[in-house]
Amino acid sequence: MSWPDLPAGTGFGLANLPYGVFSTPGTAPRTGVAVGDSVLDLAAATGDPVHATGSLNAFMAQGPEAWAALRQRLRAWLTDEAHRSAVEPHLLPRRDVSLHLPVEVADYVDFYSSRHHAENLGRMFRPDSPPLTPNWQHLPIGYHGRAGTVAVSGTPVVRPCGQRKAPADEAPTLGPSQRLDIEAEVGFLVGVGSVLGARVPLADFSQHVFGVCLVNDWSARDLQAWEYVPLGPFLGKSFLTSVSPWVVPLAALEHARVPPPARDVPLLPYLDDADAGPWGLDIALEVRLNGELLSCPPFREMYWTAAQQLAHLTVNGASLRTGDLFASGTVSGPGEDQRGSLIELSWGGREPITLADGSTRTFLEDGDVVTLTASAPGPDGSRIALGEVTGRVQPARWTATDRQEGRR
Repeated sequence: MSWPDLPAGTGFGLANLPYGVFSTPGTAPRTGVAVGDSVLDLAAATGDPVHATGSLNAFMAQGPEAWAALRQRLRAWLTDEAHRSAVEPHLLPRRDVSLHLPVEVADYVDFYSSRHHAENLGRMFRPDSPPLTPNWQHLPIGYHGRAGTVAVSGTPVVRPCGQRKAPADEAPTLGPSQRLDIEAEVGFLVGVGSVLGARVPLADFSQHVFGVCLVNDWSARDLQAWEYVPLGPFLGKSFLTSVSPWVVPLAALEHARVPPPARDVPLLPYLDDADAGPWGLDIALEVRLNGELLSCPPFREMYWTAAQQLAHLTVNGASLRTGDLFASGTVSGPGEDQRGSLIELSWGGREPITLADGSTRTFLEDGDVVTLTASAPGPDGSRIALGEVTGRVQPARWTATDRQEGRR
């Protein structure tokens, strides 16, 4: 039992204790922990300057022993009345704080690890070929994104501009994306780096990864379709990636661990997790558009786990750095109501989505608000909340001069 008065069914109970960076009016950003509807000011409660830096990086870099020690200390503080008088003054109402990007992102990698998502896109764009490319079941496919455009939930989504060329067009034009999309994903944050030239094996996953957040990898499908051959995603992805402000410690997800789906082909030893312990995670996502529930993607269906993604990311000797973010790729399940992107939900724009107010969508319109939330099993039937990541679409910053330039 805890002495703080926690709301019934809160996903931010003592089994969770997610970390974030917050500020109050007139104060500098610092580390906090979500406890029910409150935030515990760690900089003030601990007196440790590592929590006053304005990001989680310095604490994450301390490694698993430090992470476990602080978690144990927090649980003791919040369950033993003897600590109440010292701790309670540092509990602030969550409604009164501003939340910031929790980490200084070092590198950003995005994977493509949902079989259902990959097969859906393959059927759309390669109807006369197998839905999966020959390499897909042998390695976690990914691409390097732009760390400087990773932003915290609530950051406006300015409609991106770039080159577009529909199949019937004779030449490309420059202009705002007309097929702006979402990708519901789960992200993993590296706390402890690795040495250049060394691999990180599957068994060392929890020695490097600090925690989990939600990710919306906004995507301009028309820009992406024109540019991606032969090198892959670039401007169609790099304009913004939104992350949730709370980072759930990996230790909080112990009850969510499940075996991944059965693999169809033998895996090379560095990816074979049969004896390494399962790192599938039973995380239930929800995708809402303007408050209306659109889909419920199940993360437990992901073909490649985060441990396999990390092992593959480093198998060539690439080093990890504190603050590295790698995301799962779009999470989609087998059902039509389990798809994690609009391009799947509208089947490439050919099957418009009808909303409760009678309006329809194929892709996002200006003013639309997308919110991703998620939860996972905790102890004794409880649920662990991963918070939310939200973004509102704003019109492109596109002037009359730009329009003229785009037609040249």
